[in-house]
Amino acid sequence: MLLLLAVTLPAGVGASGAAVLAPVPAAVDQAPVALLVDLSAGQTLYSRNAGQRLLPASMTKAMTALVAFDLIAAGQLDENAEVTIRPETAAQWAGQGTTLYLQPGQSVPVRDLLLGVTTVSANDASVALAEAALGSVPAWTARMNRRAAQLGMRSSQFHTPNGWPDGGQTYVTARDMVRLARALIQDHPQLYRRYFGKSGMDWRGQRFASHDPFAGVVAGADGIKTGHTREAGYNFLGAVERGGRRLVLVVGGVPTYAGRADAARALAEWGFAAWDSRPFVKAGQIAGTARVQGGDARTVPLALARPFSLTVPSGTQPRITTRILYDGPIPAPFAKGAALGALEVRIDGQGVHYLPLVAAEAVGVAGPIDRLVNGLLGLME
Repeated sequence: MLLLLAVTLPAGVGASGAAVLAPVPAAVDQAPVALLVDLSAGQTLYSRNAGQRLLPASMTKAMTALVAFDLIAAGQLDENAEVTIRPETAAQWAGQGTTLYLQPGQSVPVRDLLLGVTTVSANDASVALAEAALGSVPAWTARMNRRAAQLGMRSSQFHTPNGWPDGGQTYVTARDMVRLARALIQDHPQLYRRYFGKSGMDWRGQRFASHDPFAGVVAGADGIKTGHTREAGYNFLGAVERGGRRLVLVVGGVPTYAGRADAARALAEWGFAAWDSRPFVKAGQIAGTARVQGGDARTVPLALARPFSLTVPSGTQPRITTRILYDGPIPAPFAKGAALGALEVRIDGQGVHYLPLVAAEAVGVAGPIDRLVNGLLGLME
C-alpha cells in the first residue's frame, strides 16, 4: 500500500507570483531530442522527446567506460595491465571509423585502451578492452545490459561495446543516458576525472583530438561522450559543473556537427543563466517517519540520502510543497541506509520530482515481547 505523508521542510524560498523563465535559445531547436537535468537537485530543467528511442552511435562507449570502471573498482581489471591485441580484432576494426590503429600482437596498457575509448572514441580500443577484460564481446555486452538494468535504463539495449551500426539492436533514450551519466560521475568520481573531459590524447607519437564540443570551450565542462553515424545523426551526452552545480545534458539526432555543438553549448549556458540553485536539504536530514511491519520498532525515521539543492527560475521565489511516499508498512528487517521511499517535491510552474529517502536507523525482526507491545499499541490506535 502506497502511503503518503505531508511534510514541511525548510527550503529557503517562499511563495510569490508565477515564475518567469528565460526562453530556451533557438540553437537548441536543432536537436530533435534534448534533455537538461540538474543532478545536484534531481530536477529536469528542459525536455524534448526524452523518452524517445534513439541510436546512440559512439555514446554507447559511455556504458563501456562504466563497465570498465566497475571492474577496476572491484579489483577485476588492472589499469596498468598489458593487453596483447588479437590479430582478428586488429583486422576486423582496421579503418572502421575512428581507431587507434591497433596492430596484431601489439601490447597496450588497459589505461591507454580506456583513454582511447573515452577521449578518441576508438572502435578498435573498445573491442580490445572488452575482449581483454571479459574474454569476448558477447560477455561484455551482457555485462553492459545487466548494468543498464541496475540503473533503471528500461528503454535501452546494448549489442556492441562501441556503438558501431548493428541494425538498430543498440538503442537508448535521453532519460536513460542521464542515468548512465549519474553513475559515471557519482559512483566513480576519481576514474571519471581521470578519463573524461580531455581535449585529446597523445598516442604513438600522434595527437588524437576529441570530438567533445565542450572540452576546453565550455567553463566547467568535463565530459562525456559524442556519437555520430549517418543513421543516428550527431549526438552528445555532456556534463558541466560550476559552483557546486552539476548539469548533465543530451542532444540527439542533430543533422550537423556544428549544430550539435551549438545546441549543446546553448542548452548548458541557459541552464546556468536562467536558473538559480538554492540549498534545500542536508545529507541525513530527517524528512519524517514510516510505519514498520514485524520489526523491533514500529516506525523508522526517513532521511535524505545526500544533500540536495532546488533549482528555480532566476530571480523568483516560487511556492514549494513536499510529501513523503513509501510502500508500507515496510517489512522488517532492513539496514540503516536502505532505500525506503521518496520525497516528492513540487515547485510552482515546474514538473514534480523525487528525492530518495533512506532508513536513518536499522530495524530488526520483532521478538516475542516486541510483537506483544506492538500489538497492544496497535489496539490503542
